[in-house]
Amino acid sequence: MDFNDSPQDAAFRKEVQTWLAANAAEYKRDASEGAQGAQSSQRAAKARSEEEQLQRARTWQKKKAAAGYAAVTWAKEYGGLGGTPIQAVIYGQEEAKYNVPRGFFEIGLGMCIPTLISWATKEQLQRYVKPALYGEDVWCQLFSEPSAGSDLAGLRTRAERSADGKSWTINGQKVWTSGAQFSDYGILVTRSDPNVPKHKGLTYFFLDMRSPGVEVRPIRQMSGEAGFNEVFFKDVVIPDEQRLGDVGQGWKVALTTLMNERLAIGQGEGVDVGDLVELARMVEWEAGPAIQDASVRERLADWYVQTQGLKYTKYRTLTALSKGETPGPGSAIGKIVSGPKMQDIGAFGMELQGQGGIVRTSGANAFQSQWVWGAGYRIAGGTDEILRNIVAEQVLGLPQDIRVDKNVPFNELPQGK
Repeated sequence: MDFNDSPQDAAFRKEVQTWLAANAAEYKRDASEGAQGAQSSQRAAKARSEEEQLQRARTWQKKKAAAGYAAVTWAKEYGGLGGTPIQAVIYGQEEAKYNVPRGFFEIGLGMCIPTLISWATKEQLQRYVKPALYGEDVWCQLFSEPSAGSDLAGLRTRAERSADGKSWTINGQKVWTSGAQFSDYGILVTRSDPNVPKHKGLTYFFLDMRSPGVEVRPIRQMSGEAGFNEVFFKDVVIPDEQRLGDVGQGWKVALTTLMNERLAIGQGEGVDVGDLVELARMVEWEAGPAIQDASVRERLADWYVQTQGLKYTKYRTLTALSKGETPGPGSAIGKIVSGPKMQDIGAFGMELQGQGGIVRTSGANAFQSQWVWGAGYRIAGGTDEILRNIVAEQVLGLPQDIRVDKNVPFNELPQGK
């Protein structure tokens, strides 16, 4: 593994640093603030109304897109730089030093538009890519359903084609849709043929979220926030030209989205072992600071080892990117390890705080917040179990799980009736 920038990448990093210093000075993060300080800045942003947050994000997105940094690896014809994956990583590393407005365009640019670029027509790309890149349009991903989460191919939302073949009528429900409440467009996978095995009867579309018959209902979380939604479709009409891929080819198109999703989610950010060390030094127990307790140090050591393993696994991925290679399924290991680690660190931080650990205040809730949303991180982009299967089957070469429904028509499955 080579941890150093090549001369070309070093020059690009300097270019990015100069641009950010000139254009993102108001968002500069104090290098000494740590993860808890960063989360404090994020809480300040959340104190603004959703509309205010969106407008701030649109302003920053437009500025970034105009400079070509909104999609470093995209072709110039789509508004990107035509750069390399490692250059995209470099930009992400440098932008992370700033608390820029985020949270509105990541799904669209990380998952939806890349799927369109792979499957849509040239005319559709000319219509939809630039507005998304410049923050004018927000996109969401309409995949999960009450009965189809990890087993996405078990979805039931129906798509029925009109007699003239020019349109489709959609009926059904999606759930856990992030950002649907402010999205302009969405990508949607449906069941168009229940008479064939579940993976073969799917068809994929994109649609206007303001189409008649689309209803978005927020899901109130235990944290009090409502970033997820249920989305209901009642006789929603979608033109056939908004179909991506052939009829029945929806699973293949969905895999394009899922691969982009797992790359976009990557490894979670938040409080880490260094923040725990600081806390353990401050917390006073009867025998002295908590850091002096052997059991505390043992747990900190375990998480430190995991952190270093994640660090060098990520470097291995970066090295592959720098050589023009495509990282393999082994990159799933990062999320398998980091998800449980995030939750465990959040829980232990609360434990060190004693009775105060159960209080979620506005000034010191970094560990509490991480414990709350860490469970969702372990589901997004593939559950722990799904990713372990990927590593077992595609990295270690172990036998695949027995799938008794593999060749059974969907309408003959118990859950499909």
